[in-house]
Amino acid sequence: MDEKKYLEEIERVIARGPYSASWESLQTVPTAKWYQSAKFGIFIHWGPYSAAAYNNEWYSRNMYIKDSDEYKHHIATYGAHKNFGYKDFIPMLTAEKFNADEWAELFKESGAGYVVPVAEHHEGFQMYRSEISHWNAYEMGPKRDTLGELKAAIEKRGLTLGASSHRIEHWWFMGHGRDFDSDIKEPMKRGDFYWPAHEEPENQFDSYAPNGPDEEFMTDWLLRTCEIVDKYRPSLVYFDWWIHHINARKYIKMFAAYYYNRAAEWGIEAAINYKHDSFAFGSAVPTVERGQFDEVKPYLWQTDTCCCLNSWCYTDNNQYKDSSDIVKDLVDINAKNGCMLLNIGPKADGTICENDARILREIGAWMKVNGESIRGTRVWRVSCEGPTRIKQGQFTDGIKKEFTPRDIRYSTGNGAIYASVMKAPDDGVARICALKLTDDKCKPDFSGEIDSVELLGYNGSLEWKQDGEALTVVTAPVKTDMPLVYKVKVK
Repeated sequence: MDEKKYLEEIERVIARGPYSASWESLQTVPTAKWYQSAKFGIFIHWGPYSAAAYNNEWYSRNMYIKDSDEYKHHIATYGAHKNFGYKDFIPMLTAEKFNADEWAELFKESGAGYVVPVAEHHEGFQMYRSEISHWNAYEMGPKRDTLGELKAAIEKRGLTLGASSHRIEHWWFMGHGRDFDSDIKEPMKRGDFYWPAHEEPENQFDSYAPNGPDEEFMTDWLLRTCEIVDKYRPSLVYFDWWIHHINARKYIKMFAAYYYNRAAEWGIEAAINYKHDSFAFGSAVPTVERGQFDEVKPYLWQTDTCCCLNSWCYTDNNQYKDSSDIVKDLVDINAKNGCMLLNIGPKADGTICENDARILREIGAWMKVNGESIRGTRVWRVSCEGPTRIKQGQFTDGIKKEFTPRDIRYSTGNGAIYASVMKAPDDGVARICALKLTDDKCKPDFSGEIDSVELLGYNGSLEWKQDGEALTVVTAPVKTDMPLVYKVKVK
């Protein structure tokens, strides 16, 4: 790649608009309609760390930290780091059983509307064909353009493609390998797999951490990220947290302007995900890692979470969630104007492990019956009722929510109000208080007189009564751990 010419092209695209590299301009980008409607997406962490398959996707960092669990495991399993380093996992990422159509079919069955493969993780291996670095899946490991194959399979099934870049953390991610005799050593130059292996900041969440990424690294970051956009035209670009560093600010504004302008040229609605304060509010969609908000928001937001609790990638000891807990989170998030991006971690051979596949199919079975209460819906005038409060913030998805039959989440669409009862009542009697009968049109819970009530997927007899206390719906007891969705139409 002629980097100078590519940078000039980036500047030309930004200059001809409609968006400039300023927060004032970027805050005028409309929220993508497809994103507001899709509500449920699939995240994919797959790379050389899937071949290591130990503890989590940060193996490439942790294996170089002396006396860490990964360090000891690595020496016991593979020998000294100078003889077998992280780069030596790349040939083990064989992907000989990878079938993009089978993956996409499973994603479609799950009820997801968009799919976001990790194009490049912190360790710097590109899971796509690149002209910037030879350290990519087309030239090494699988020797396949895995992102390109997924794009074709995903879009053939009417799903929307996103892409995730975690490249910026590579500035320091492999730096601990300099502390002893390993395969991470000088001299290193731009384009090398481990470059720059800088010292890790004391506080990774400090926007002003000393010795942040320099101009050379950020230029490389910009080129890599724009290359993903130009080659694959994703409708969503996801960034992890470290782009919040002040040294990145100029470059993320340049990227956003370039990406939004390219999307305008191509006639696609584009969105960017960010964490913390990386972007000016309103210029991209905020995401909460492994957590959610405790109340409805007037803007679109996203939870990125995982089928398992301990890792984003496949490992031999993953601890998986119950699919019913994931569905309940999806219902809660949707009621609060959010989306859920749910991660799976394929194996190095390209197969999706049995537990991930099972969870997606169980979610899909629920979505097949109840998906109309999620896809294409919007927040109602009441989002939630009931005694159970959600703990707000990131890294809270391991806290079990003990929902009761009084916990209800609302959405609206298709000319109806959807009331999702988070735990099926043992006696089959659901009391939906926000749909009580009232003549006070000024009250925020005013619903009007009800015309019909349906329990989605239920074929038995149903009786309902609306009074000044609640809408009461009586059915035979339904044995399920999943939320029950009542579809209510008002006269």
